[in-house]
Amino acid sequence: MIDINFVRNHQGILDKALINRNKDPVENKLLALDEKYRAILTKKQEFLKERNTITDGFGKAKAQGLDTSELSSKMETLKTKIEKITADLNPVKENLERLLHSIPNIPSDECPVGPDETYNLEIRRVGQPRVFSDFNPLEHYEIGEKLCMMDFENSAKIASSRFVLLYSKLAKLERALAQFMLDIHTKENGYTEIYVPLLLNKQSMLGVGQLPKFEDDLFKTTTGMYLIPTAEASLTNIHSDYVLEEEKLPLRYTAYTPCFRSEAGSAGKDTKGMLRQHQFGKVELVSITTHEQSISEHERMTECAEGILKKLELPFRTVVLSTGDMGFSSEKTYDIEVWLPGQNTYREISSCSRCGSFQARRMNTKFKNIQTKRNEYVHTLNGSGVAVGRCLIAVLENYQQKEGSVEIPEALISYFGEKNISAF
Repeated sequence: MIDINFVRNHQGILDKALINRNKDPVENKLLALDEKYRAILTKKQEFLKERNTITDGFGKAKAQGLDTSELSSKMETLKTKIEKITADLNPVKENLERLLHSIPNIPSDECPVGPDETYNLEIRRVGQPRVFSDFNPLEHYEIGEKLCMMDFENSAKIASSRFVLLYSKLAKLERALAQFMLDIHTKENGYTEIYVPLLLNKQSMLGVGQLPKFEDDLFKTTTGMYLIPTAEASLTNIHSDYVLEEEKLPLRYTAYTPCFRSEAGSAGKDTKGMLRQHQFGKVELVSITTHEQSISEHERMTECAEGILKKLELPFRTVVLSTGDMGFSSEKTYDIEVWLPGQNTYREISSCSRCGSFQARRMNTKFKNIQTKRNEYVHTLNGSGVAVGRCLIAVLENYQQKEGSVEIPEALISYFGEKNISAF
């Protein structure tokens, strides 16, 4: 959630940011609603102060045996006024909070300004795409079906479209990739692995910015719980309503979970194969830190995600997302895109986002500053470390062989237990 004090003191910045994000300006509406709320709140506080004064006087008069009828009458009148002004205040407060929760984060000045992904800025490429000189590379779903280990027909029968059944060695490969990533992030990168709930309540989803913006993209149960779209939602909320100790920051967490997304609004996009699924596995990275550490932690997290692809020797590029392409809660995002020879293009496999204090305000997560002794909002960061399903796709396409088998990357052999995958 944006800082309303910042908007009051820096008028014009929010609307400029919203325009850069392809959103309508709301600053005038927000400030007018805020002014109305504060005026009513100030009046209510005056009534409450007056009530306290009368209460004190009532107690003293009664102790002295004096007549308290006039004070009692004033108290009844004041009670009616407080009830009335509270009834006036609550809907204004709700409207203000609803508006604040609907406004995305203000992008960093480091982000390229542009309406869509065509304005994203590539900052590096790592690895050279393999040259297929003796055969045309297949897409992952063609490879999987030729191996008889990737099944979309039966998964659609027992569930719906955009699910997949992986058999035998492809199921094993998915598990091996997840274990490989978790080991790297916990043993080499200093993240603490956590087993997290896959169902969260409304407040938790609101806290990380999934609600109200992405209500249509979430799977909701009949009890009002939500299936997680990413483990970020669970990991970041661990410290909601906390005041953390500064010396313990940064906190770094990782989790491997299935993720669930309805993909509302994505009709016709990536309908073939595993690229855009309702259920997919992902190893998530979350950092909770201070304002001073936030930028360097973002670079570190991105390097950790890139390191997975380097170890698997998968070519990739890293881009900075434009203001029109970045996520709701992010102030700056790096997308890591892996090379897929079957599509002859780079596709996103990880997004690493710096959210500043945006999520912390929604979750009420703070730390006690050692020097000032004051409580300040933490900064949160999240990233895919990486999407396991898309990593499996990248391995299949980059390591496919002419006769239809798939080699296993050297770094993964000890996890997979074999050097290649062949058809049954």
